[in-house]
Amino acid sequence: MKNLIIRTITGAFFVTFVIGSVIWNKWAFAALFLIFSLLGLWEFFKIFKKNLQIGIQKYFGLLFGAFLFVSISLSAFNIMEVKFLLINVPLLFIVFIIELFLKNKNPINNISIILTGILYVVLPLSLLMFFFNPSFVVGVEKTAFLLGFFILVWSNDTFAYLCGSIIGKHKLFERVSPKKTWEGSIGGAVFTVLIGFLLSKYFVDIDVIDWIFISIIIVFTATIGDLTESMLKRSLRIKDAGNIFPGHGGVLDRFDSVFIAAPFVLLYLIILI
Repeated sequence: MKNLIIRTITGAFFVTFVIGSVIWNKWAFAALFLIFSLLGLWEFFKIFKKNLQIGIQKYFGLLFGAFLFVSISLSAFNIMEVKFLLINVPLLFIVFIIELFLKNKNPINNISIILTGILYVVLPLSLLMFFFNPSFVVGVEKTAFLLGFFILVWSNDTFAYLCGSIIGKHKLFERVSPKKTWEGSIGGAVFTVLIGFLLSKYFVDIDVIDWIFISIIIVFTATIGDLTESMLKRSLRIKDAGNIFPGHGGVLDRFDSVFIAAPFVLLYLIILI
C-alpha cells in the first residue's frame, strides 16, 4: 500500500510537470525534456559501466547529447535551418577519435554504448520538439499533438498494467518480461483506441481517423518500447535503471514507451496528416 501511494504521488507530479510544460510554452517543454534527456543518458551510461565494468566517455557523451537535443529543438522551432543539423555528423566520429587516445581494452564497447545511448534516449525525446512545428497541419493547435500523444502513451501503460493484473494469464513475451500478458496488452489497446476516439471529440481539428491510427501506432510501439527496456534490464540483471522517480524507477523506466513511440508517431504526422 505504501509503495502504491508513493507511486501515485510521484506519477501525479510527473504528469503535472509534463502537461504543464506543454501548455505553458515550447521553451518550457524543451528545457524540461533536455533535463530528462541528460538524466536518462547518464542512467544509460551508469548501468552499463556498473554491470559491464567498462570505461565510458560519459562526459563527452553528455555534451554531445545536449548539443544534439538543442540543435534539433532549434531546427524544430524554425530558428535554425535544418541543414545545420549536419553539424552533428562529425561529432559522431569524435567518439571514435577519442578512443584512439584512451587505453581501454574494449573501445568498441565504449563507442557502441555512447552512440546507442544517444540514439535510444536523446534522439526520440528531442524529436518531440517537432510536434510544435507549424508545418504539420495549418490551423491545428500544436499542443493537441503532444497532449494527445502523452495521454495515449500513459493510457496504454496504465490500462495494460491494470488489465494484466486483473485478468492476465497468458504471457506476452516471457523471455523478456515475465509479468506482461496478452490480456493486459489487449486491454491496454482497447482502452487506448477508445481514448483516442474521445480525444477526437475534444481536439476537433484532427480527424477521428487520424486519432485512431495514432492510437494504434502507440499501442504497438509503446509496447515494443516497454519490452525493449525490459530486455536491456534483464540482460544486465537489474530491476530499475534509476531511482529519480520514487515508485517508478528512473528516466529510462518512465520513458521506455516514449522512446520507440515518438519517432513512429512523428513519421505518421509528417507523411500522412
